[in-house]
Amino acid sequence: GVPKDLKQAVYWYRKAAEQGDVEAQFNLGVCYEYGYGVPKDLKQAVYWYRKSAEQGFAEAQYNLGVCYYNGYGVPKDQKQAVFWFRKSAEQGFAPAQFNLGFCYYNGYGVPKDQTQAVYWCRKSAEQGFAPAKEVLKKTGR
Repeated sequence: GVPKDLKQAVYWYRKAAEQGDVEAQFNLGVCYEYGYGVPKDLKQAVYWYRKSAEQGFAEAQYNLGVCYYNGYGVPKDQKQAVFWFRKSAEQGFAPAQFNLGFCYYNGYGVPKDQTQAVYWCRKSAEQGFAPAKEVLKKTGR
């Protein structure tokens, strides 16, 4: 019903985010991560993802894990990535379940554990997450 305006979206996300709205905090993080309506700023993205993640928002927990895994806006830290992937995965977020399985498979931030790798990959695949289904198909599990 209105023209697309990313700067206005950021304005309203910020108003809600500053009042503690977890989805607005997450969305503001996305805006900063990709430069939607604001200059790209990975440190600000991490700041807003963390605000949302600490309140239990699974997608923000996952995105924060990705930031730690890749060193986006924070120093690279696989243990922190696993910590946030696990928080999100335990809430049933399929991409986080897949990434957690990947970490267990490769020993990134956790000891290698094929049982845990398959467990989390299977949880993700059961939700229809295509990359997880493909991995299980290729490995015959």
